[in-house]
Amino acid sequence: MRRDFQHSYAQTAMHILRFSDLCAQGKAQGQRVFIRADLNVPQDDAGRITEDTRIRASVPCIRMALDAGAAVMVTSHLGRPTEGEFKPADSLAPVARRLSELLGREVPLVADWVDGVQVQPGQVVLLENCRVNKGEKKNSPELAQKMAALCDIYVNDAFGTAHRAEGTTYGIAEYARQACAGPLLAAEIDAITQALANPKRPLVAIVAGSKVSTKLTILQSLSKNVDGLVVGGGIANTFMLAAGLPIGKSLAEPDLVGEAKAVIEAMKARGAEVPIPTDVVVAKTFAADAPATVKQAADVAEDDLILDIGPETAARLAAQLKQAGTIVWNGPVGVFEFDAFAGGTKAIAQAIAESSAFSIAGGGDTLAAIAKYGIEKDVGYISTGGGAFLEVLEGKKLPAFEILEKRAAS
Repeated sequence: MRRDFQHSYAQTAMHILRFSDLCAQGKAQGQRVFIRADLNVPQDDAGRITEDTRIRASVPCIRMALDAGAAVMVTSHLGRPTEGEFKPADSLAPVARRLSELLGREVPLVADWVDGVQVQPGQVVLLENCRVNKGEKKNSPELAQKMAALCDIYVNDAFGTAHRAEGTTYGIAEYARQACAGPLLAAEIDAITQALANPKRPLVAIVAGSKVSTKLTILQSLSKNVDGLVVGGGIANTFMLAAGLPIGKSLAEPDLVGEAKAVIEAMKARGAEVPIPTDVVVAKTFAADAPATVKQAADVAEDDLILDIGPETAARLAAQLKQAGTIVWNGPVGVFEFDAFAGGTKAIAQAIAESSAFSIAGGGDTLAAIAKYGIEKDVGYISTGGGAFLEVLEGKKLPAFEILEKRAAS
């Protein structure tokens, strides 16, 4: 990747104040601690939480603060509320109940908290949905200053929102007496640094998705640094077009063939490669029960839809992954939700699990694939952020990292 990108992430990891260090030094004892967590969990129509990974991931930071003798305030956004208009559906009440169960103690939910919060050392409260507060999304200085006045120490432990400069992710960090990274955010920084700034080589990235256009800048950034760039899904179809192969009626972006060729050439110039599928799994319709046929890539018919890589390609990629030193994974390589077209993604997942490489994975579909194939314990680091993870791959400096770095240096 670009030298400035490598430099910035290597430096970030070293220059951010960590909450764990403050606690170890006894500096959180009796202090008011404001934790920005990411508790934005999926719910069903009745408001029941359907998947609680993010809540569980937030517990170590909260426990750390309580064990250190702090007065603890936690907040998060949930869904997409309208600022200034609280509705029951926007409430963190289900999250408060689940957090109470996980912590083994009651976690009271506090509404209208911007002008003051009652909490004693050794206690924890959950502050109602922060995105209901006017000025949160636009990072209003007035709101940020009020929130900063609530605490002695601000802790950002929400990597999932690290790419947004909002009141609770950026503004409060500017004005709080101390601003630091919680254990979850610190772990993300360390994993990103290990995978991208100081990788053990060969470094192989898997970037898959429906469109090249949404991940073009990521592909361009990675092409400057990785030793292998595996493309999958609709993105692979556009690269197959660039390689002169037929793709039938498969999803692709013919107008971006030139950009795909440029990525292939940039890799080739460095002695690296973008492996193009040699065989694929096709169907005539996009359906779970559509008959699946394995074909050589050159034999795709005009009415075929490519829905997965073929077994020959999967075996070749698996062998490459097993030889890697570092693997970055974003996106399944086929329509893995349909079992007939899940072979490629399953082979990739198993190869990552069996590889001795340090692996970092992120993105909603990737996490779903990891869960489907039960390889959670075999992935070096599973990122909790979707958009934030993609922006890191793109080479962007995330606002949350930037402000914490700035505060650590001041």
